[in-house]
Amino acid sequence: MNSVKNKDTSGDYSAKPSACHESVPDTIALTIPSDYAGQRLDQVLAKLLPSWSRNRLQAWISEDRIKLDGRKTSVKQKVWGNEQVLITPQDNPAESKHAAEAISLPIHYEDETLIVINKPAGLVTHPGNGNWQGTLLNALLHHAPQLEKVPRAGIVHRLDKDTSGLLVVAKTLEAQTSLVRQLQQRTVKRDYLALVLGEVKQAGSVDAPIGRHPVHRTKMAVTAKGKPACTHYRVIENFTGCTLLQCSLETGRTHQIRVHMQSIGYPLAGDPVYSGKPKNTNPAIGQILMSFPRQALHAARLVLTHPYSGEIVQWESTIPDDMDRLLQELQYYDKPEDAE
Repeated sequence: MNSVKNKDTSGDYSAKPSACHESVPDTIALTIPSDYAGQRLDQVLAKLLPSWSRNRLQAWISEDRIKLDGRKTSVKQKVWGNEQVLITPQDNPAESKHAAEAISLPIHYEDETLIVINKPAGLVTHPGNGNWQGTLLNALLHHAPQLEKVPRAGIVHRLDKDTSGLLVVAKTLEAQTSLVRQLQQRTVKRDYLALVLGEVKQAGSVDAPIGRHPVHRTKMAVTAKGKPACTHYRVIENFTGCTLLQCSLETGRTHQIRVHMQSIGYPLAGDPVYSGKPKNTNPAIGQILMSFPRQALHAARLVLTHPYSGEIVQWESTIPDDMDRLLQELQYYDKPEDAE
């Protein structure tokens, strides 16, 4: 893609970074005002302690870090005024200021407005449970310190840890708002290469809502209570027992391609969460598929409207080495027996 020259567009804008906490007091003591009589404890505390989210306060109540008149309480406990509350806060990494880290960034494209990252498999996009350091966000803050002033360091969409490929980052508040709106309006085009188990015969679509799995809370699932999600797919190459697809997203739900393809009987090869064992294939191909160490999914193409120029821009990423080797092995063992 040709480089786009940009002027500074980082002036006053409505979006604001979320507040972060520099330190946490050992204890907090307060008295419930009588004005809040009849309201739930978590609702009242959220009003009295705006520095912490309601979810965080609810967690502290569940963890017995909040005492009401010296006794253990509950989230739904009602208050009537003049109760004594004693809080023992606990620092939450998710609410702390993220650190810049000197991590190598595979930059595919950059101008004054955008950065397009060609994310390798294994790199976590955003800090979260068990991964508070060493993420793409930490690397971005080191590469472009001004991103500290942009929510989530400019990240507007994510790729799973073990999914590789293209991801766009906004360098200004205005650019971030533009990209978020494009995602909401479904005008951003994202095409993935996915190797799925099973032999897909023709193109199709999966239009099914995705939400948290009703039993396994770390997983997502197709569920009537989920958010709308739509994935289109077409066949790129057929192998014995598996198929290389191009999957195109209309929406961007967590684990969308992985969940949608699994829901119609074609889970991604190597997926540790949603995949199964290969069927109807020869032992060599089955072993190759079972030994691939991650979901075989790569974000190969990204198309959007440039927030500054208004032009339609696109980037493409070649298939990564590990998936390329996987396909070459499949092609080798999938040759007819009489082929030289």
